Amino acid sequence: MLTRRQLIVSTGAMAATLAMPNISRAAPIPMRLAHAANEIHPGHIAAVEFKKALEALAPGAIDITIFPNRQLGEDKQNLESAMAGTNELCGCSGVLFPLVTGRQALDAYQLPFLIRDYDHFAKLATGDIGQKVLDDLAPAGLVGLQTTDIGQRHFLSATKVVKSVPDFAGLKTRILPVPLHKAIWEGVGTAPVGLPYGEVYGALETKVIDAVEINVSSMLSENLWEVGKNFTLTGHYPWHNVIAMNKAVFDGLPAELQAAVREAGKQSVAPTLEYTRNQDFSGRDELKAKGVTFHELENLAEMQQKVAPIVETWSAKDPLIAEFVTAARGLT
Repeated sequence: MLTRRQLIVSTGAMAATLAMPNISRAAPIPMRLAHAANEIHPGHIAAVEFKKALEALAPGAIDITIFPNRQLGEDKQNLESAMAGTNELCGCSGVLFPLVTGRQALDAYQLPFLIRDYDHFAKLATGDIGQKVLDDLAPAGLVGLQTTDIGQRHFLSATKVVKSVPDFAGLKTRILPVPLHKAIWEGVGTAPVGLPYGEVYGALETKVIDAVEINVSSMLSENLWEVGKNFTLTGHYPWHNVIAMNKAVFDGLPAELQAAVREAGKQSVAPTLEYTRNQDFSGRDELKAKGVTFHELENLAEMQQKVAPIVETWSAKDPLIAEFVTAARGLT
């Protein structure tokens, strides 16, 4: 017969739920979860769904206060705060983790044209390989709890219309200043410009940049439709968001609460992805009504071919990335 402890570890959500009423605390443990997104953005929904799931699994045990809208800093600052323990939790762009932590594996989600759609993403993020990638954050002092897609990326231009690969040539395009994005957008032919997320609107408005690779959710939440009217559908990679907890904080929790925190991360993926998917497709109609013109890239296969070598280059950087690529290609 399984012991109670074994049951908690082995039976996932049900065991965590059964364990929680037996936790006796004088007061809930206060925790802060900081992120950079607006309240209608899927990055905020990811935090809300995580908090909701945890409250259901461990009622009254942990009191999470969510700080959206860059209240406590941009993505990079929030991630650094979680690593330092200044904040207990962060929700940050997955591609920032390799830059800040030195752990490369999370780059795998944004290898160009590897992940096909939201369903493909869900299978990877909630499968064994997704958990391995999250677990790889431990040496950086973090416990990865959730990876979700907050919007497939496309291309917004405030100047010329982009309908074919040659149209990308020389466009000053905002990227997150990380090696993977630099390699991709130089490969496409643009002139990448590294800028924080909060500076994109002003840079497009003043023509400091010509374009940005972006998703529908950010177009809406940051009002980028006011300064960019040409949206080219490329679907080059998802924008993955990761919720992580400071490892020392996590290690200090009782085993039952650790199980609940991990389970809350897993349970919050599906509703966040559903929100993201719905906002992506319904948001396109909203953007069209605001004057944004949508374009199909005439020679998408040429764009894919230009950046294809990057997948193999990054696979050689980390065995987990290579394993992720194999898993992604093996899923139908």
